[in-house]
Amino acid sequence: MVHPEVATLERRFTADTFRARRAHLRDAVGSGLILIPGTGTVWRNADNPHPFRQSSHVLYLSGIALPGIALLLDAEAGTDTLFAPPDTFDDLLWHGPHPSPENHAAEAGIGDLRDSSELKSVLAEAKRQGRTVHYPPLFMPSMLLTLVDLLGESVETVRDGASEPLMRALGDQRAAKDESEVAEIEAAVAVSAEMYAEAMRVARSGLLEAEVHAAMIAVGHRHGMPVSFEPITTVRGEVLHNHARHNTLREGQLLLLDSGVETAEGYASDITRTIPVSGVFSDQQRAVYEIVLRAEEEAIEAMRPGVNFRDLHLAAALTLAAGLKDLGLMKGDVDDAVAAGAHALFFPHGLGHPLGLDVHDLHDFGDTFAYPDDAPRSDQFGTAFLRFGRDLEAGHVMTIEPGCYFIPPLIDRWRSEGRHTEFIDYDKLDAYRDFGGIRIEDDVLCTEDGSRILGPAIPKAVADIEAAMR
Repeated sequence: MVHPEVATLERRFTADTFRARRAHLRDAVGSGLILIPGTGTVWRNADNPHPFRQSSHVLYLSGIALPGIALLLDAEAGTDTLFAPPDTFDDLLWHGPHPSPENHAAEAGIGDLRDSSELKSVLAEAKRQGRTVHYPPLFMPSMLLTLVDLLGESVETVRDGASEPLMRALGDQRAAKDESEVAEIEAAVAVSAEMYAEAMRVARSGLLEAEVHAAMIAVGHRHGMPVSFEPITTVRGEVLHNHARHNTLREGQLLLLDSGVETAEGYASDITRTIPVSGVFSDQQRAVYEIVLRAEEEAIEAMRPGVNFRDLHLAAALTLAAGLKDLGLMKGDVDDAVAAGAHALFFPHGLGHPLGLDVHDLHDFGDTFAYPDDAPRSDQFGTAFLRFGRDLEAGHVMTIEPGCYFIPPLIDRWRSEGRHTEFIDYDKLDAYRDFGGIRIEDDVLCTEDGSRILGPAIPKAVADIEAAMR
């Protein structure tokens, strides 16, 4: 049933946008059928669902945020079909007037709408004809099992059958953001800027981490933008993905804030700042902070088309190692130290990652998208966690987020193993065991001739943070 009385939000992307995206993908894949399954309802218990979030591939190709749908693109016939569950009166009863499948199909520029129950027979006929069915990796078990049923294949066959041609084509297409996509990300960053202004206003000794967290996400919800990932709000910044928020803020601590929001169209921001609970950095904190800030700013300045992102990562590691050598925490030749991986004691993660409809954009495509065949991912501790190792192109949006952490269990392990003693002064690290961690992160567009930090400026220089906290 069509619901013509439903008022829809003004959207940045039109039916023509989605038609053009699908046509581009069909042409790039070249032959066969392209099946893009949507996300189903995910239940937190028997009758209570988690908030629904559509597959980003479906959002990119159609903008349809409706559970249980699938897109089927015919690369040879040049046609697109939406398979969707039928609208029922119960839907209207429980959820009120809402866009129907017919409404969604029209907004996506899809003329062929069919009941989801027909998809299995359509795929069976395609298999009888010997046609290739391309589909992306399925990261959710429920999506995998749905496709197992649709294709009539084993779990192993379906799991291993994700299409490399589709991943390469759709990965390249989604990675290069157009002006409207960049505008969406900037809208999210603008809300993030308000969130960080609020955090710097309220953070003080005696508050729980959870109270700062609540103040930040309230800003996002006032703008109709939920978080794009589970935020990090912690005085234990040395724990890289620390989602606990039970600690009380104390004078002399650093508070690491890593968060983002998501627009109605699904595009994300991802920003990190590290601020002093007392409002003023100590001398020790300021010295380390300035090293991390220098690494971030130099990496952003060096971004341009043709620059390999792994080279940016290693350049940031060199800057960090040189700064830590000046502090007496590292020693020896910094080039040799980084080549050996000694810097990873302090910087054990990658410089950043693609950003778009996902915070870790296209991560489900793995190294098929993220690394070229002739330059695979490093297996060295630290650099192995770099999520992207390709040359940058105009339109790529990347996070740039170097960090410096003092992780006691890692320090103790390396020290007991005698690892990199020619580059690390373990005795001097004793004065930093309770330091925590610092990370600084911005969302950056690679332009035709350089780079641009997206969104309004969010304080990150020492003087600017201290002024904001006053």
